[in-house]
Parts: sequence; structure tokens; C-alpha cells
Amino acid sequence: MKSARLKTEKDRCRIVAVGESMMQATNNNPSPLEQMRRRHRVGVSRTSTRAGKTARQLSHEDERLLNQILVKEQDFIDSEVFYEEDAEQSIYDDAPDIPLPDTIWYHPVMDDISSIARTRTVKSSQQVILTGAQERVLFHQFNYSRYRVYKLQMEVWATPSKKPNPEQADQLLHWYRKSERIREQIAETNLALVLAMAKRTRMSEVDFADLVSEGNMALLRAVDKFDAGRGFKFSTYACRAILKAFSRQGMKLSKYRQRFPTDFDPKLEKSNFLETKRADFEKDTASEVREIVVANRADLTGVERTVLEHRFGLETGGMEKPMTLEQVGQIIGVTKERVRQIQNKAMEKIRVELEANFLGTVDQEAEAVGAS
Repeated sequence: MKSARLKTEKDRCRIVAVGESMMQATNNNPSPLEQMRRRHRVGVSRTSTRAGKTARQLSHEDERLLNQILVKEQDFIDSEVFYEEDAEQSIYDDAPDIPLPDTIWYHPVMDDISSIARTRTVKSSQQVILTGAQERVLFHQFNYSRYRVYKLQMEVWATPSKKPNPEQADQLLHWYRKSERIREQIAETNLALVLAMAKRTRMSEVDFADLVSEGNMALLRAVDKFDAGRGFKFSTYACRAILKAFSRQGMKLSKYRQRFPTDFDPKLEKSNFLETKRADFEKDTASEVREIVVANRADLTGVERTVLEHRFGLETGGMEKPMTLEQVGQIIGVTKERVRQIQNKAMEKIRVELEANFLGTVDQEAEAVGAS
């Protein structure tokens, strides 16, 4: 019993050792997917962390976002408020609550935008109209969060490794996501501007859905560029940006129509592409078969070449009518059944040569057999 127990222990140790060696080999030779993830993973410096604070492991989504943040310098609209003492508290904690927009009404408009969107109106009870003071609060919060992202970028890029430590990574993600939430809130609050301007725009040649799409993109750009410190309402600035986007869309369409003046005609969409492609392929294949026979690349015998030349008119290039099996048999002195056998054998040789050097199917079949 004791020797059996010792043998079991040795087997267990051997299994553990093999498992550890396999794990070590996996770490030294990662899979292609893991190599790709490591190559695109943002490095995080471990040299500076707060005492007693354990750095959390970033998810793949966090790594992707962090990489995106550190690619380009963050833009923001500067303000003196950002450099005051307790700026963060005054901008966020001491600021009044701003009502969130209700965008439920916007989705039905987009669903049937091609039919009745031009006549549908938005109920005033569903809209949130901000005062100038409320807009300044939101834009200060938006730009301050972008300012904090900018400061963290400068700190990271000033280090020799150019990599954020865990605390900086958390702060970068926190402030960037905060800026995106506020940006989305401002844009959604002003969605009605896009629809209102699109309905007033007289561009019959431009699809209404395209106008709304361009207007939405212009609205987002306006949020990024608006300076609330100048005292203007955001709606004034956004309307001008949206109208410019509509004008650019109209000019683009006008240039397109100048280059392609023909109106859409469904008949022009009908194409015999497949038929043409098939006919070209058959013509090329027939030419290749004739070349195989003439150059005798399929190692045909003299009788086989004679049968094929008479049966398919290869000598005359198809100018004369091909002979029947019986007529060919009379020429070479055999029965028509024997002519059929010779013809089939010759055609099999030609097929092998054709697949090997023209169609390229022999190598593919060999690879498939080898893989199986």
C-alpha cells in the first residue's frame, strides 16, 4: 500500500510539472490573438501609485479608449474659471441642476422621415429650452472636463515612458467619459434645431434624411467649437453652423449632378454581366483546349489527335462541319463505338491538363485532401 501511495504521489507531481511547463510555454509563445491584443494594448506605468491603492486591471474597452485618448491632443475652449481655486467644486458641485432632454419624440420622426417628417411638429412639453445661464454651466462643465484630459495628456507625455500610471489612466478615462456625456446632453437638447432648419431649407434636390444627417454632424461640431464666454446663445451659433452644412451638402450634390447629369433610370441597372462573363470564360477555355491539342501538351497519341481533329474540326478552326463518329471510324478503320472510346480517353487527358494548368483546380483539391 505504501509503495502504491508513493507511486500515486509521483504521478501527481509529474502531472503538475507538465502543467506548469505547458503554461510557461503558452506565456512564452502566445497565440496570434493574444499577440494582437498585446500589440494594441496601451502600456500603463506601474512606477507611481498612491500608497495603499491597488491598481485595477483595465478592460479591453478601457485600453482601446485610453489608446484613442492619447493619440491626439485634446482640444478645449479655455476659460479663466478653470484656474480658480476649487474650480471643480464651483463648476460641478455648486452648479444648479440642468434638466435632461427627452429625445423619445425624435426617433419616430427619424423612422418615417421620408414621408411625414416635414409636417410633423415637436410638442413644446417634450422640449427642454435652456437659458443663457444654463448653457454657460453646461459648456463650462464640458470644456473643464476636456481641459482636465488635456492636462493629464501633458503630464503623461512629459514622462520618459510616455505611458500613464494607473491613477492617471483612471483619471483620463473618467474625465473623457464625463466630457462625452455632457456633449451628448447638449446635442440632444438642441436636436429640434436640426429639424427646424431642415424644414425651412428649400433644397428639393437634396433628400430630407441627408439634410438631417448633415445637420446632426454640424450640431456636434458646433458643440465642440462654441465659446460660452462671449455671451451669445448656443442656438444662434448652432443655426449658422447647420445652415453652412446644408449649403455645403447642396454644393456637393450640384457638382455631382454636373459630372453625372443623367437621371436615374432603372433600365440602366439591368446588366448581363454574368452572361458576358460566362461567354468570355467559355471562349477562353475553348481556345485553351485547341492549344492543348495542337501543342500536344496532354501527351495524346496519333490516333487520339486524329479523332479529336476530325470530330471537332480543329484542323480547319471550326470552318468545316465536324464529322460524326461513324465518319471518323471510316477514316481510321474502326467502329464508331471504338471511336467513342478513343475520344473519351483523349478528352480525359485534356481535362487533367486543363485543370492543372488553366483552371487551377488540381492544386486546390490536393490541398483539401492534405488538410483532411
